[in-house]
Amino acid sequence: MKVRIPLAKPEITNADRDAVLEVLQNSRLSCGPQVEKFEQALCAYLGGNYAVAVNSGTSALHLAVETLRLPRGSEVILPSFAFAAPLNVLLQCGLRPVFVDIDAGTLNTTLEKIEAAITARTSAVIAIHTFGRPLDMPSIMKLAERHNLQVIEDACEALGTEIYGQKAGTFGDVGVLAFYPNKQITTGEGGALLTGSLEIVNRARRLRNQGRDPAIDWLQHIEVGYSYRLSDMNCALGLSQLRRLEVGIERRLWLAGLYGERLKVIYEVCTPAVNSPLGRMSWFCYVIQLRENFDRRDRDRLCQALLRRGIGCGRYFAPLHRQPIIAGEGRESDLPVTDFVADRVIALPFYNQMTESNVDEVVAALADSISEIRRNA
Repeated sequence: MKVRIPLAKPEITNADRDAVLEVLQNSRLSCGPQVEKFEQALCAYLGGNYAVAVNSGTSALHLAVETLRLPRGSEVILPSFAFAAPLNVLLQCGLRPVFVDIDAGTLNTTLEKIEAAITARTSAVIAIHTFGRPLDMPSIMKLAERHNLQVIEDACEALGTEIYGQKAGTFGDVGVLAFYPNKQITTGEGGALLTGSLEIVNRARRLRNQGRDPAIDWLQHIEVGYSYRLSDMNCALGLSQLRRLEVGIERRLWLAGLYGERLKVIYEVCTPAVNSPLGRMSWFCYVIQLRENFDRRDRDRLCQALLRRGIGCGRYFAPLHRQPIIAGEGRESDLPVTDFVADRVIALPFYNQMTESNVDEVVAALADSISEIRRNA
C-alpha cells in the first residue's frame, strides 16, 4: 500500500526555491558567498563563535575528531543508542568506542554512566542529544575538565535545543550539526562543525577543502584533507530555512503534545515527556516505546501493520554495540536498558506540515495494528 503519511518530510517553501534559483543565476555554485553567510547566520542563531559548513553531519563528526587530535587507540565514550555515524568515524580514525547505557525515560546517557566508563585510556566523550532531548552539558563539561577529556557535542538531532538558555552544540570543545531532509531544517545534505577555538576552526576549514591553506595559495596543500565542501545552493537553502526555524520548533512542540494526549488511550504505548527540566527540547522525531510484554518481533510486526495501513514508521535505533561491524571484537557491552529500549521503540510520522487529523489517523492506525498483533499472537 502507498504510504499516505510518511515518517518524515522536508518543508520546502517558495522562498526556499527562490533562494536556490538565485544562486543558479550566478557562476559561484561552490566556495561562494552563501557559505559564509550561512555560517555567520548559524553563529548568530546559536550564540557561538565559529561554524564550518560541510557536506554532512558525519563529515562534521570526522572533522571534530581530526581537529581535536585524539590519540589513535585511545578510548572515546558514547551511548550505544545512537545513529551509526559516530561509530563509523571512530573506527575510521583508529579510536576505540566505549559504549555506555541510557536512561529509559530520556533515551540519553547520564553523567553517572559516563563517569563510570572513564579509564586512563579515555581521551574524549561524544555527548549526544538523542532525538533533540537536552543533556546536562554543564555537568558533563565539568566532569570532562576534571579528567582532562575533550567533549564532542553531537547536536545533529538538536538544532534549537536549549540547556539553561544556551543552545545545544555550543558547550563542547567541538559541536556538530546535521541538515539531512528529516531534520529541523535541511540543506538537502549538509552539516556543520561548531567551536569557540580559532585554531580548530582554521584547521577544519583546511581539512574540508583538500587540506588547502587559503593564506598561501589555492593549489598549496599543507596537510591531508577531504572534499567536505557544502555548495552555495545548499547553503542558500539552509539560510532560507533557518529564518523560520523557531516557527518549526514551536510547531513540532505542539505536535509532540498532541501525540501525547491522543496516545494516552493506548495502554501498550509509553510516550516521551514533552518537556525537560534542563531546558527547551527541539523535537527531531517522535519516538514511542512499547511496554515490556512486547518483544522485538512484536515491534517489527507492528511496523509492518502500520505500513500496510499507509503509515510510515521507523525502528530507531539499532544498538551500536551489537553492530556486525564490531562483532567478535569484545565490545558487546552489557547495556540492558539500551537492549530493552531498542527492541521496543517506534518512530511515528513527525514533520512540520502534519495536521491534527494526520495525528488522529496515525494514532487510530496504531491502535488497530496493536489489536491485530494481539489477535494473531
